[in-house]
Amino acid sequence: MGETLFLAHRIPFPPDRGDKIRSHHLLKGLAAIGPVHVGTLGETEADFAAEPALAEIAASYCLAQRQLNLPFAGLKALARNVPVSLAAFDSPTLGDWVSHTLATRPIDCVFVFSGQMGQYVPADYSGRLIVDLCDVDSAKFAAYAAGGNGPRAWIDAREARLLAEEERKLAHRADATLLITDEEAQLLRRRIGATPANVLTLPNGIDTALYDPLAVVPHPALVDGPGPHIVFTGQMDYQPNVAAALRTIDRLLPSIRRELPGATFHVVGRAPVAELVERDGDQGVRVWGEVPDVRPFLAAADLVVAPLAIARGVQNKVLEAMAMARPVLVTPEAATGIDTTDGEHLAVESDDAALASRACAILQDGPRALAMGAAARRFVVEQKGWDTALAQLPELVGRSATEPTRDAA
Repeated sequence: MGETLFLAHRIPFPPDRGDKIRSHHLLKGLAAIGPVHVGTLGETEADFAAEPALAEIAASYCLAQRQLNLPFAGLKALARNVPVSLAAFDSPTLGDWVSHTLATRPIDCVFVFSGQMGQYVPADYSGRLIVDLCDVDSAKFAAYAAGGNGPRAWIDAREARLLAEEERKLAHRADATLLITDEEAQLLRRRIGATPANVLTLPNGIDTALYDPLAVVPHPALVDGPGPHIVFTGQMDYQPNVAAALRTIDRLLPSIRRELPGATFHVVGRAPVAELVERDGDQGVRVWGEVPDVRPFLAAADLVVAPLAIARGVQNKVLEAMAMARPVLVTPEAATGIDTTDGEHLAVESDDAALASRACAILQDGPRALAMGAAARRFVVEQKGWDTALAQLPELVGRSATEPTRDAA
């Protein structure tokens, strides 16, 4: 039996943000069916502190330092006429390790996680290639460009154009190209002319044992505060999350507080941008930044919101809140791919007035909110576990379940 080379743009440990949660569970699934060699990049102290966990699961690995100088990456991207996304994750150290691993190990499947890592697959590699794009990133940058202006809009439009070409090349080369939702898979097919046979859906899942309200103590700051408490979680330097948080602060919260003066909006997630940090302490606003664990905030929330205008794929933040049996209010964009019933498992609204009104209705009807949270938890447990999500993984990589072996790295 051959071995798998897994390439991920961020180390899949700790699984504390959307992309790392998915890559973490993919890596665990691959390691359960055969030896896996992992090439990846680290950015923070927490990333490199997780190296022992990577060493434990990988047959061999390379954890390279990612250079975080984005202006330099931009200049490199211009010089090479490639997307900034590719230049930002370019590492000669990792490239050399990939070449050595392919030359010395019986690799018969390369699994690329996120389009940025396709650049490491040599042109002469002839084995099985699986590419998990997760989402159609080029469409995201096209949306940024359409909603922007000036130099930033030009940069986003360039990124959208070049990423679309990279997605096209990868999808036509790969044995299978994976997207998180059917909607994203259909979008990619339309954009690049790929056939349904090699563009597939591999959904996200949720660890329902970890996200279990019975196993989490609610955060005391929320429990002891007057409330009601509204929570938004996510990586808070990610543009769609920033926009959603500011939308709630500026356009939803004032309407909610007119009916519920004690309502407090909690922004929970690492690396909040200055524009958000400055709002901490405003009427009804708390910006927590990075916390050790988001679950206590979810457990104490009277309502979890995700009013995203741009959302690609299934939102882990939504599944996590549902698993924690919280009532969740989302936009249609944030509900994509979850296949729930509005009013039963969660609440869905589009415009600001409807979102604020629906939030008040949920917050003022305790029994209904509890029923919605309980239904959400049941739905996630029954349909959204990682075992179900990754059931097709052995077939995708051409393996059957077996006990993995590992070599010292």
